[in-house]
Order: sequence, then structure tokens, then C-alpha cells
Amino acid sequence: MNFVIYVNGIVLMFFTILMTVDAAIFRDTSKEFLTAAILVGLFGAMVTIASKTKFTALKKTQTFVLTTSVWLMAAIAGAIPLYIWNLTPVDALFEAMSGITTTGSTVMSGLDSTPKGIIFWRATLQALGGVGFIVTGIALLPILKVGGMQLFRTESSDKGEKELRNAAVFASATLQIYLGLIAICALIYAIGGMNAFDAITHAMTTLSTGGYSGYDASFGHFDSAFLQWAATVFMLLGSLPFAWYIRVIYRRTFHSEQVVAMLWTLFFVIATLSVWLSISNSIPALAALRMVAFNVVSVVSTTGYATTDYTLWGPFAVACFFVLTAVGGSTGSTAGGAKAMRWLLAYRAVITRLKITYSPSRVALIKYEGQRVEDDVMSGVIAFLVFYIGTFGLLTFALAMFGLDFETASSGALTALANVGPGVGDIIGPAGNFATLSNPVKLILIFGMFLGRLEILTVFVLFTPVFWREALA
Repeated sequence: MNFVIYVNGIVLMFFTILMTVDAAIFRDTSKEFLTAAILVGLFGAMVTIASKTKFTALKKTQTFVLTTSVWLMAAIAGAIPLYIWNLTPVDALFEAMSGITTTGSTVMSGLDSTPKGIIFWRATLQALGGVGFIVTGIALLPILKVGGMQLFRTESSDKGEKELRNAAVFASATLQIYLGLIAICALIYAIGGMNAFDAITHAMTTLSTGGYSGYDASFGHFDSAFLQWAATVFMLLGSLPFAWYIRVIYRRTFHSEQVVAMLWTLFFVIATLSVWLSISNSIPALAALRMVAFNVVSVVSTTGYATTDYTLWGPFAVACFFVLTAVGGSTGSTAGGAKAMRWLLAYRAVITRLKITYSPSRVALIKYEGQRVEDDVMSGVIAFLVFYIGTFGLLTFALAMFGLDFETASSGALTALANVGPGVGDIIGPAGNFATLSNPVKLILIFGMFLGRLEILTVFVLFTPVFWREALA
């Protein structure tokens, strides 16, 4: 496990660099970030030096430990400057975990007057978490065969992108696309009227589908139809597979079954809700379309921006947004949730089972991207969805034990697990935040965000005795 510890030390050293950069740019919080950089840097250096070892091929058990420990270490490191600045230890960890997992839930208020160094740090955490999850999703989860993620290989570099012959080149291309989209988004935001700081920070939190804003009113602070439509487009772009972008660039093909399924789902939901909102609330059709499109894409992409309190639209809208919270974006994107690919496969599994039920002699295969889905992949998908629903139930029960009403407990559990951000209800809805919740509740939500970002099974496997018997063998 020396190499695992060594990598965690490197992560701490990397965060030291980021803190130093923040301190150099923003004088208002330079003392806090320099102090954090010294503390994190010293500990990271000691860990790195003490554990330095030659790289050897990691066993699968070590890869599980590496994946979970790096994300946890990143959250802890990200929390230290927030704690030194002004937040309590639990609040600092909540804010950092929400940032690095690109959840977007916040315990902070008074954001309009918060020092720019803190606002930039929150955006940095989300930008880092977004690209970090793309790499995790592309390089590690398919190898670990978590929740059917090995099927992602059928639409990534293993499907014949000869121009991208190895993982390093593939990761480099992904990073270039990610940073390029952030740059384009920031430019569009600036054209739309944002100042340079707002344009950069909001572009970082848009493409990472994180949703942190520098204002208490979230994206609603910018009363601009142009900016809201621009954000809608870039949130959607962040929730599409980055392997798909590489396909488009190198193979000039736009085909992707999960992209098509996700876009059709969004089209149907947005059209239905827009018509309903326009009629039921007497809102002009184009205004209703813009409001619905922004908030639906924000929830499905798990960005969590808000322009209005959509829970005031009525019970039908609340029910729709609650369900949409679980949907999520595409596999291989920055988005959270259960992912479009899994829901698509689950739907096909149900249809296949119905066909076999009324015609037992019929041979019905489940296919994805033109290939037969193997039984072990399909069982992984089903297992993930079962764990997802079960974990949601356990988190809801745990939150209810600490006095939360059912609406707050259930939406809080789901928004944490899906890495969305706001829930529904008066407390944690789009118009509220998580500041008033007790520390035990916040710790449960921190664990939920961590589980959701690492696809649940990656973490739960560490709690099984058979895993540790193999790991220590």
C-alpha cells in the first residue's frame, strides 16, 4: 500500500500549489491560504518522502483503496483553508466535499460579500472535481467493473480510436476539451455581461456541473435571458460523455445511444413542463420555456444552479424535479446521478423480460451500441441500481432519525447521492441552503455526497471482510 500512500502525498502537494496560487492572486485571503498551504505542504511532503516507492502494477483491491482515499484526501485538503478562514470544521468539510464532488450544496450565506479568494477556491474545487471524475470514470471505474462501468469501454478509446493509442493521450485530449469548453463558456459569459471574475468562476462551475455561484441568488443573480440560455447549453455540454467529444473530433461521428436517450428525455420533459407552466401560471410561452429548460437541465446535469424557486410552481413540478434528481447525466461526463446509460439498460432489460414472459421460446438479447450486453455487465448495472435505491432509503431513514421531515430528509438524501445540490422544501430547496442543519445531519450528507461521486459500490466494497482478506494477502 506504500504507493497508495505516496499518491495521496502527491495530491496534498498539488493542493499546496493551488492554495499558494490563490494566496498570490487574492490578497483578501492570502494569509489564510498561505497558512493552509504550509500545513498541507508539510504534511504532504512528509507522507511523500516516507512512502516513496517504485511503481508496481496495482492489484484491483489497491485500486479501490487508491480511488476512495484520493477523493477523501482531496476533500480534507480543500476544507483546511475554509476552516482557517471562517467555517467550523464540519461546515468546512461539507463545503469542500460538496465542491470536490461537484454537488453544489452549500452551508454558506452572504456570498455576495464573501472574499473573492474563497469564491475562487470553491470554483477551483469544482473544476478539479469535474475533471477528476472524468479521469476516474474513464481510467479506473471500467477496470474495477463498478456498476456496469466496463460497458463504457464500448464508447471510449477501446472502440477503435486509433488516433488515441494509450490512456495518457486519451486523458490529455479529455483535459484539452474540458479546458477548452471552460474557456469558451467564460468568453460567452463575458459577452453576456459578466465581469471577468464572475465569467471565469461560473464557467468553472458550469462545465464541472458543480453549480457553486458567487451569489446567494445563484445564477438568478444575473437577470439576463442570454446568460441563462448560455448556461443551459454549457450545463448540457458538461453532462455529455467526453469520450463522445473525442469521437466527434477524430471519427466525425455523432452516434451515441445514451446521448440520444438523454436528449430525447430532456426534450420531452422540458416541452411538457413548459406547456404546463405556461398554462397553469399564465406565464408567456418563451419565458416558461427558458425557465423550465434552465432548471431542468440544471437538475438533470446535476449542476444545481437555480434562477427561481421551482418548488413554488406547484406539486406537479416538485414531483418532476424530485424524480429528475435521480436521473443524472451521461457516463463519462462530469455529471452525477445514476447516469443515462444505466437507466437505458434497465429499461431495455424490463422490455426484454416482458417479451420473454409472453413468449418464453423467444430469444431476446439486450444490446448497447450494437453489441450484446454480457450477463456480468447487466448484473452490475442492476446491482448498482439496487444499491442506489437502497442507499437512498438508508440515508433518508438516517436523516429522519435526526428530526428532519420526510420531504427534507428524502430530497436531501437524493440530492447528496446524485450530487445535484439543492433539494426541495423550505429548508434545502433552491431558495435555501444547508446551514441550519445539525452537524450529524451534515456528516450524513457528506458521506452521501462521497458515495454518490464514487458510484457507491467503490466505497461499499471496502466494508466487506473478503476485500480486506484479499488486500492483505
